[in-house]
Amino acid sequence: MRPIEEVLPLIQSPRKIFITTHHKPDGDAIGSMLGLYHYLEKKGHSVTAVAPSELPDFLTWMPGAEQLHNYEAGSKVCDEALKNAEVIFGVDFNDFSRTKHMTAQLEQSTQPKVLIDHHLLPKPVWDFGMSMPEKSSTCEMVYDFINLAGDNALIDADIATCLYTGVLTDTGSFRFNSTSAETHRMCADLKDKGLNHSIIHEHINDSWSLKRMQFLGYILLEKMEILHKYNTGLIALSRQDLKLWDVNTGDTEGLVNYPLSISGICFSTLITERADEVKLSFRSKGDFDVSSFAREHFNGGGHFNASGGRSNLSFSETVARFKEILSDIHPR
Repeated sequence: MRPIEEVLPLIQSPRKIFITTHHKPDGDAIGSMLGLYHYLEKKGHSVTAVAPSELPDFLTWMPGAEQLHNYEAGSKVCDEALKNAEVIFGVDFNDFSRTKHMTAQLEQSTQPKVLIDHHLLPKPVWDFGMSMPEKSSTCEMVYDFINLAGDNALIDADIATCLYTGVLTDTGSFRFNSTSAETHRMCADLKDKGLNHSIIHEHINDSWSLKRMQFLGYILLEKMEILHKYNTGLIALSRQDLKLWDVNTGDTEGLVNYPLSISGICFSTLITERADEVKLSFRSKGDFDVSSFAREHFNGGGHFNASGGRSNLSFSETVARFKEILSDIHPR
């Protein structure tokens, strides 16, 4: 993969550009995609931005969200845009399989592919890119990319809003170790460019439905298991649990973090039984590496303190397997 600055000559004149991110996008995925979308549009490019699946309700307010295509809802238009694109950008993922239903189309595409991502171990499928796991978020990297191009003056309130949203969500409101002085300097610059940070916090944290709040209460009371012997918290949600509460995309966002608020707990896991797979989300505090844990045991990966995986076992077998592994590793 060649340095991302080498792609700049390719986008000096107007191009047809395709941007996408990972399946089940979160705040950083959508923020980085929309921030890059607005920037490239201001540069005169014709940009198509595609989310592999629907947006969570708590992100639909974001500037430009109405311009995004949902691949699962209309793949034909998205495939045509990908076919006609001259440059492809991938943000907040580094392996085509993370897009799920778009994997084959991306693998078959021959256009220059540009990566902007902060996850470990990028696949060797990108022509240009920046891969920096130490960065707080992909949104911070999009900000760096805009500055690298000498276009800081093009950052307006809409771009600032999108980028701040991704930083806010991926840093856990700036409490994770990945938050650096550079992260805060970026946010100060975004404030100077018209960012209204309090409105974003309200959209992300203070716009829950009553049903989602009641669902959280049910989870904490009935589904959270604290395994003090292993300094671990576990939340396991079956398909029946999700159906009972009519869970929407985004309703489980952040659930995995709650056990970490309990004194002595350094490892938290959310196991969710979906229609076609069992998914796992991992979070940790301190020196326990959940990225290695996910890669070794659950076909996954991610960051040192935040990662994910999947299981080919049944839901109940996955829960049992997870507890069996715990007895061997003793998180600290």
